[in-house]
Amino acid sequence: MKDMTWKTLSSEYLIKRPWLTARRDKVQLPDGRILDEYYVLEYPTWVNVIAITKEGDMVLVRQYRHALGRTNFELVAGVLEKGEDPLVAAQRELLEETGYSGGEWKELMQLSANSSTMTNLTHCFLAEGVEKTALQNLDASEDLEVYVFSQEEVKQKLQQGDFIQALMVAPLWKYFSGI
Repeated sequence: MKDMTWKTLSSEYLIKRPWLTARRDKVQLPDGRILDEYYVLEYPTWVNVIAITKEGDMVLVRQYRHALGRTNFELVAGVLEKGEDPLVAAQRELLEETGYSGGEWKELMQLSANSSTMTNLTHCFLAEGVEKTALQNLDASEDLEVYVFSQEEVKQKLQQGDFIQALMVAPLWKYFSGI
């Protein structure tokens, strides 16, 4: 197979903020063509969690997402702190957002929200046997509700389109398909 890697000739940051970093790259394609403006969004690594209680139910959150102007059900999710292990981040996020912890953990998959323009990956975890051990400890920007549903109810919500975030829909479908 041929090498299809683009060569970065120059980069310029357009904005560098905690939740938005955008740069403009000048790149050369393998065939020699040059693109003067290729925009890249740099984001930190993300995690999300399919959390199953000891009773076999699923722990979800419901929150408003301003960009779409919608309130939806979601998996617990968050951002890795600098130098943090993805598993540790996922466990931290579950505890902070829901008060649930413990159980057996495994990584289901890694996803990219948009590999053409975004630099980060999402690590998707399955936590089985979690239990309520604490109260929520939300970040200043978080406003969410915790729900516990049967797996059949979550599958029905998935089939009805009640989940909108693709990085959460994919691991849920993987989980329910038994892959």
